[in-house]
Amino acid sequence: MVPKAIKNLFLYSAGHTYSNLSRLFLRLFTGVMFLQLAIRQSLHIDEITLQMQGPSAESWVVALVVVEILCAVFITLGFLTRVALVPSLVLMWHAEQVILSSGGTAADQLFNFSPGYPLMFMGIFVFMMLAGPGKISLDYLLALHLTPDRSDEESAVLDKA
Repeated sequence: MVPKAIKNLFLYSAGHTYSNLSRLFLRLFTGVMFLQLAIRQSLHIDEITLQMQGPSAESWVVALVVVEILCAVFITLGFLTRVALVPSLVLMWHAEQVILSSGGTAADQLFNFSPGYPLMFMGIFVFMMLAGPGKISLDYLLALHLTPDRSDEESAVLDKA
């Protein structure tokens, strides 16, 4: 026989999924991990530039690091989340291609992670694109305040988000 307190706990929690809180934690975790990756790369720009070829390799590496940092901050804050996920997804796809094409030796030093790591980021980014940032985000607050003349139907849609 299951005690009533445990049964009530599971019955109560079965109907409440806390999806907005889950999306917040996923955004925070992914954004901080992506930011940590970008900062680690920014500390080794000279080494990464040596591995890249071309006359403007350093400017490309700097641009990539800046894009990674901006996207990571935007993802963490939930500001323009779906827009910030697009370049992040492209960067991780490129990183996975570089790692797979080189056998994991030079790319490990270049991107400083092992095969499969960008694939994990890509999976999380695709999920976040589909699920959205949730109510605990700047995107949601902007949607509430930038559209003050909403109909009842639009308000119901935002409340269900």
